[in-house]
Amino acid sequence: MAYSRLRRSSDQRRALLRDLVTDLIINGQIETTVAKAKELKKLADKMVTLGKANTLHARRQAASFIRFEKDEEGNYAIQKLFNEIAPKFASRNGGYTRVIKTGFRRGDAAPMAIISWVE
Repeated sequence: MAYSRLRRSSDQRRALLRDLVTDLIINGQIETTVAKAKELKKLADKMVTLGKANTLHARRQAASFIRFEKDEEGNYAIQKLFNEIAPKFASRNGGYTRVIKTGFRRGDAAPMAIISWVE
């Protein structure tokens, strides 16, 4: 899968996208730039597809990408993905996230967007 470079080296880009996917799983929605949101959408949809498979192999694949972080209730992000988020989309075939453009950032006028799960 080819990604946008986002003006970063490959290790920095992978770390950024891992953090964004983990934050989206934990918080439900995040605000970021449009370019990052578009790249995040691809990976978040892939994680939900792995969550819907719910096999040991899918859990290991998701765990290799998602960070080992907890939410407010003390659940890990990987548990939340497989136990809460993926079952919500059991009858849906793709398109699990939405990107809503919100305007421009004040400091550098970067186009901003909110990415969230489709309900």
